[in-house]
Amino acid sequence: MGIIEVRNLTKQFGAGDVAVEVLKGVNLTIEVGEFVALMGPSGSGKSTLMNIIGGIEPPTSGQVLLDGVDIGRLDDDARTLMRRRKIGFIFQAFNLIPTLNALENVALPLQLDGVSFNQAKERAAIALERVEMSHRVDHIPSKLSGGEQQRVAIARALAIEPVILLADEPTGNLDSRQSGRVTELLRDLATFSKQTIVMVTHDSVVARSAFRLLKFKDGNIEKDISQEDFDTQAAAFHVTSVQNATG
Repeated sequence: MGIIEVRNLTKQFGAGDVAVEVLKGVNLTIEVGEFVALMGPSGSGKSTLMNIIGGIEPPTSGQVLLDGVDIGRLDDDARTLMRRRKIGFIFQAFNLIPTLNALENVALPLQLDGVSFNQAKERAAIALERVEMSHRVDHIPSKLSGGEQQRVAIARALAIEPVILLADEPTGNLDSRQSGRVTELLRDLATFSKQTIVMVTHDSVVARSAFRLLKFKDGNIEKDISQEDFDTQAAAFHVTSVQNATG
């Protein structure tokens, strides 16, 4: 069994004549230490799948098992606890608290979960070192570049020692140089720390940093591309996306 098991997953929004089926029987296994990129046009279901894996949206039918636990069977309190302790979230907007420095931003979720002040600061410092931000621990977000803010956000996600990292367009607000550093960091986390990562992106260059590409279309996985085939397939998908956008 993988760290994530998705079985015959469906998701419908609305009811009756206005019902929209966003996911249509998705099946997927993700192993420990995989770095998986999800791509596809808007409305294809990739972000909805991530939200269900993250316990933000409940499934309509089917199952999502995270570390052996069926997310759909959890009540609201249990899902909140799971998100707090097992899932690290990384967003396009860095979502750092502007009045707190880097160390305080990373330590805060631990303190809110009952970790002592000293232990939270210690774990935050370790997480910041992992993302090469030890030299900026005392800086507030406005004194950090976009790439540095995203690395602090990644450290915050890592500090809880998550089962998985869910990254939603993590380079969307970054220039190409900063984007490259962030994607290299994510790849290193998967390669050397066996951190499982699922990333939604529209950028085929960013997606090439992953070990596996899942291409979504009309609510299901159209292609599951291994690393060996990745460069060719991702480039072809990028060309098709551009043609569809301009056609």
